[in-house]
Amino acid sequence: MTSKEAEMLRQELEAVFTAADFPVEDPMELVPVLPDGPATTFEAGDVTVAVMDLGATYAEYQDYPYETATDLIDDLMAGFHEEGLFE
Repeated sequence: MTSKEAEMLRQELEAVFTAADFPVEDPMELVPVLPDGPATTFEAGDVTVAVMDLGATYAEYQDYPYETATDLIDDLMAGFHEEGLFE
């Protein structure tokens, strides 16, 4: 993923997760803001991340509770980087 794709992905995550009622104690509290529920995917260029992957592949990078969407998204972006989603 290029830096442009990373920024696009961050913007998609922000568009969805800022609608949540923070603080969030666990990931299930985010389900109501997902446009397609558990079938939601985030896409940026050639990169697609399914919301289900957030709980599977990237769960270890999340540290609930979250006070803000920015804190959650920062952790997710760090996880994407660590797992090699970025070039």
